[in-house]
Amino acid sequence: MATEQTQKSGFKSFPGNFWTVIVMEFFERGSYYGVMSVLSIYLILSPTEGGLGFSKEGVGAIKSTITPLLYLLPILAGAIADRFGYRKVLMFAFAMMSLGYFFTSLSSSYGIVFLSLIVMAIGAGFFKPIISGTIARVTDENNSSLGFGIYYWSINLGAFLFPLILVPFLKDISWSYIFIMAAVGTGSMLLLNLFVYREPPRPTNTKPLSQVFKDIALVLKDYRFVLMIVIYSGFWILYFQMFDTVLWYLKDYIDMAPVNQVVNNFLGIFVANPSWEFDAEHVTVINAGAIIVLQLFVSALVRKTPALPTMIFGILLGTIGMGILAISTYAWVFIAGLILFSIGEMTAHPKFISYIGLIAPADKKALYLGYSFLYGVIGSGVGGILGALLYVHFVDNLQRPGLLWFIFSMIGVLTIIGLLLYNKFIAVKKT
Repeated sequence: MATEQTQKSGFKSFPGNFWTVIVMEFFERGSYYGVMSVLSIYLILSPTEGGLGFSKEGVGAIKSTITPLLYLLPILAGAIADRFGYRKVLMFAFAMMSLGYFFTSLSSSYGIVFLSLIVMAIGAGFFKPIISGTIARVTDENNSSLGFGIYYWSINLGAFLFPLILVPFLKDISWSYIFIMAAVGTGSMLLLNLFVYREPPRPTNTKPLSQVFKDIALVLKDYRFVLMIVIYSGFWILYFQMFDTVLWYLKDYIDMAPVNQVVNNFLGIFVANPSWEFDAEHVTVINAGAIIVLQLFVSALVRKTPALPTMIFGILLGTIGMGILAISTYAWVFIAGLILFSIGEMTAHPKFISYIGLIAPADKKALYLGYSFLYGVIGSGVGGILGALLYVHFVDNLQRPGLLWFIFSMIGVLTIIGLLLYNKFIAVKKT
């Protein structure tokens, strides 16, 4: 197959299995971000408004549990898939996700919703490494870069289209329909897995599960690596606010009428009397849309720049983007903050991956890169509950939202300072 692939170029070089997993990724991420774009709003809305009426602190506990699972479980899932087969793990993952979303749509008690979302997160965590693993096994050095580029685009395309098109429509009928949509979106992939997906060739020497835990212990012994992950996770505390506190702030403080007017004036060219309204789900749309439009351009700009300074510059942009929210509640200021934060994210994160490759021991680069996503465990674990507690205190109780965004901006500043100090005193200097 590899010889046949190298004779073709571009999109034609990919086998059918590649496009199968791209479709799976699109529907899974679309379902996930469709739900996450409004979950924190749905959970706190009163039952009379169609929500569940949970406390923000309760929502923070949910988010600080389910999101870290998405970053932790792939460590175990990858080893299980290598030993027992990708199709079997995909079957388990899609079934768990679909059931989790479906039971969430039926539930109104805090405990059952929490448990249902944990079931969903377990499925998503097991799904996560299988798609990238399949792509790695059906591509070669000639088309791997393009293949993973398509993979990342499919993620953001799902995160863009589902909240933009499906979520507003379903929400107007019933909030529960959003979860049913996600259940169908992931559950239908079981059929694709059964009838279309083909088991890729697996390594002859698979890693025993015990080796996974030995690798974790080995990585965690390297204080330089662990410290880098801890510092960088500060930026991801800010990122995960996009799914919680930023949405609450939008609903409580921002009048999006100026944005609605501009969009409806544009839509009026094509349809009569449009009534589009910016709502919580469009925060995710802006983030994903900015990445779709600008990622290639940003990546080209920073292609040859040093990793750490570029990381710091990206985090600075993201920090300014969040700080802008403290300046004004004007709609376009809010939009500008979201876009600037997204540019910061797409600038910093690829360079973080590059920097991990630079600081890792020469014989352990793959291992370190595999565990570099622990930043998401810390960032989401801290960000969910911290954001909820700070929002309740500074916004709900003190009515001073500017202080909330100032505090988060200071977390960004501390992250930048931490990276500078790390580079000066901790990082191993290359000679």
